[in-house]
Amino acid sequence: MSFRKRYVRLTNLLFLVLVAAQFLPDRTAKPAECANVIWFAVGLEIFVIIASTLIKKEQGLSLVLDIVGFVYALLLLWTLASAKFMWLKESLFPPPGRVFAQFFIDFTQIMTNIRSSISIIVQGYLLAAVIAVPLGLFLGWNARVGNAATYISKFLSAIPPIVYIPYGIALLPTFRSVSVMVIFLATFWPVLAGTMSGVLNVEQKIIDSAKVLNVNPITMLFSVILPASLPQIFIGCNQGLTVSFVLLTSAEMIGARDGLGYYVKNYSDFGDYTRTILGIIIIGIVVVAISFLFNKLQHYLLRWKK
Repeated sequence: MSFRKRYVRLTNLLFLVLVAAQFLPDRTAKPAECANVIWFAVGLEIFVIIASTLIKKEQGLSLVLDIVGFVYALLLLWTLASAKFMWLKESLFPPPGRVFAQFFIDFTQIMTNIRSSISIIVQGYLLAAVIAVPLGLFLGWNARVGNAATYISKFLSAIPPIVYIPYGIALLPTFRSVSVMVIFLATFWPVLAGTMSGVLNVEQKIIDSAKVLNVNPITMLFSVILPASLPQIFIGCNQGLTVSFVLLTSAEMIGARDGLGYYVKNYSDFGDYTRTILGIIIIGIVVVAISFLFNKLQHYLLRWKK
């Protein structure tokens, strides 16, 4: 790629416009702390320059620059609408510089809440996957049982797991265990349904080829059926992961004493919308980061499809 394609892009122009906008006069009652936006933009632009130097493929570089450009544009609009022109009510939509400042003030608390939320997700999600995948394999192995179990799983998965929270509170010792139960139920049914669907739809010629080699049932199930079912299994796992985050924050808002959902709910109750917006942004970043890592794992395990 030429120098212009690497270092002279719309993203770089948006960076300059964003920085220039911070020097416009503020109209907020409290300091807008625009310097924090400048420092954030400078750090992001350094990342852009490094990425532009190291990434060889134009498609990959364009993706990175488009994402960063979107962040620049969002911050620019947010700054203009809040600190500079007051199109938004300051108490409900504080300027981005103030939100960045709050992040450093609450850094330790935010990290504690992130660890709490992720640990609940990991416990409930892994427990569900470890049970649902083998069970789905055995249920789907028998077409008659698998077809019946598919309808049963659709019925049970249609019930929102959050409605079980009152029973969880009554039966389980801590609210954390209730949250793990909610994540387990949110993940179990999509993964089970995806696994059974994958097994039931394995091409017959694959099974026939394995039978020709006289493989035993266990080898057939875990060395032939399981790899062929992985695409459908990952579809169920992706659905479970998405629903898990939605239900986790909802569960934490109801009765937890830590976690990202609790952070947002607690400060919104007190009308602290700087922290509320910060919590929403952190939740989005965490979800995107975990989804990115999960997709990397999926691409690695399904690399044989290429």
